Amino acid sequence: MLKKLGRHPLVVSALGNLMAWYLRFVRRTSTFHVDPPDFYELKRNKPPYIICLWHGQHFLVPFARPKHWVVKVMISKSADGEINAIAASKLGMGVIRGSGAQRPGQIAKRGGMRGFIEAIKCMREGHSFSMTADVPKGPARKVGRGMVLVAKHSGTPILPVAIATSRHYDFNSWDKASLNLPFSKMCMAVGDEIQIPSDLPDEQVPEYQRIIEDAMNAVTDKAYSMAKDRSN
Repeated sequence: MLKKLGRHPLVVSALGNLMAWYLRFVRRTSTFHVDPPDFYELKRNKPPYIICLWHGQHFLVPFARPKHWVVKVMISKSADGEINAIAASKLGMGVIRGSGAQRPGQIAKRGGMRGFIEAIKCMREGHSFSMTADVPKGPARKVGRGMVLVAKHSGTPILPVAIATSRHYDFNSWDKASLNLPFSKMCMAVGDEIQIPSDLPDEQVPEYQRIIEDAMNAVTDKAYSMAKDRSN
């Protein structure tokens, strides 16, 4: 009964709006820091990008984008995804519904192919696209093939990004999700662009998965280190 109630459109809508309100509260009560410090000046007129994030570490990304960037984010078609989609829309992000999968048979069910096509169209229109690199339901922080293939077929560079807050609660979930808490030091680390060759052969996809994974781990460590140092 409770599970069914949790999927009711009114409940989902209320939770999505509550999530957006809470994230705004976190941002308004936190100070924001970025590395490199001149990131916004360097990237001001250079989109589109594929903004690469880890699952569970992505909730504050709407506040990190330059205001003049149009960014669409891929969010799963699950009930939890619907809540995230409502919150993302309230915070000014465009939404593409779909997600990757570990098994090929799950891709169509999760809307992965449709999401892939919409993502390519988004970037060809000059807009940036945000997606998590690891695939539900894990393993966490392991880059899926989808990230490489989207970059290959779109010709758009990948921008590794991580955002951490000095005050946070870590859940014991598959994606190691963090609940960002108010009155924090909010820190964003951005890595170097990663360009995937358009003629990349299939057997070399795992090599670029490792390259992206190393870059994502580096910016994640950097963001958490910044948040910790600034809270002392």
